[in-house]
Formats: sequence, structure tokens, C-alpha cells
Amino acid sequence: MLSSGQRLLRFDRRLGVSRVAGADEAGRGSLAGPLVVAGVLLDYDDLRGGRVRCLARLNDSKQVEPEERNELYHAVLRSAAAVSVRVIASEAIDRHGLHRSNLWGLRAVLEDLADRESACLVDGFRLGPLAPPHRAVVDGDTKSAAIAAASIVAKVTRDRLMRRLDALYPRYGFASHVGYITPSHTAAVLAYGPCTQHRRSFNARAYASAAA
Repeated sequence: MLSSGQRLLRFDRRLGVSRVAGADEAGRGSLAGPLVVAGVLLDYDDLRGGRVRCLARLNDSKQVEPEERNELYHAVLRSAAAVSVRVIASEAIDRHGLHRSNLWGLRAVLEDLADRESACLVDGFRLGPLAPPHRAVVDGDTKSAAIAAASIVAKVTRDRLMRRLDALYPRYGFASHVGYITPSHTAAVLAYGPCTQHRRSFNARAYASAAA
């Protein structure tokens, strides 16, 4: 029986190219904190021995526990030919909109990684004509090793940023919910009002008192 990583790697290898770039984001549905977009380039001509064995447990970031996610993060950094990350602040999301910000980030990381010999894969979204030639893969983080690796890098990077923000804004509990809407997060925003890390363009019940 194939491991999760072997199954994901097999999908990419079947594309028939040696280099596969995958892109994914973390924090799209969050009420606070940045959107983090990551791209990972895997070179299958060089991916052998220890560099491929450490990816045996690779999986969609949402399918693994935090400790294993951190281990996979380091495995991806050891195995990848290149990694690119964009951090898009809440202020920029409010100014440009979440979807436009996300598409810009995905285009940017693929532009960093793509060349004529690589296939570019994105989790779910078509990025338009300004992006490198690419393929949108629905639920790609559960199918492609490159996209799953990007999901790991994006998630771990964002969680680390949210823990740092928790030290600066201790009232909101960012370290526990990493900016997503939870009862405790909503209660904190209702009690103290939103901080500069909150996405004010979102229509959230937590902002009810601020709008009153």
C-alpha cells in the first residue's frame, strides 16, 4: 500500500516532466493576520535517496497534526529545489480584496519558480493570462506532492507569524486559533474591538460593536 507521500509523488511524476512547481496558501478564511502563499519546486531528477524518503508522510497540511507538520516543513526544505513565499498583510487584503490578493500571491510564487521545463500546479484557482502556464487542480493539496509541500510551507510559516503576533496582541488568543473565527476570538473582538491585524473588509459578527 502506498504511503500518502508516495501517492502524491506519483501524481506529479505522471506529468512527464522532471520539474514540478506547486502553489498553495494558508489563512484565506482567517479573520485576522496575513495571507501566506507558498510555492515549492520539486526536481524529480534529483529527488532520490534521503531527499525522497523524508517525504513519505507528506500530506495536505490540514491532514496532519502540528508536530508532524513541522517535521514535514523541514523535510520539504531539504528536498525542494526551490521555495518561494509571499506574506500579504491584512491591510493589503482590505485594500485589494482577498481573492485578488490570493491570485497575486499565487502568480508571484510561480513566477519565482517556473521555467520552460517545469509544470506549474495550483490548488484550485485559475490565475489568468499574466501567470506562467499552469494547471488548476481541484483539491490539489490532496493529489500533488508539489502542492501539498506548498501547503505545508504556507501553513507552518503562517502559524509561526501568528504566534509572534500573539505576543504583540495578547488579548486575542492568536496563538491558539491563529486568527480564525472561534467563540473566544469573537468574544475578544467584541470586548476590545479589532486590532490592526483584523481584516476589516470581512463581514463578521465580531465587528458588530465596532460598527455600532
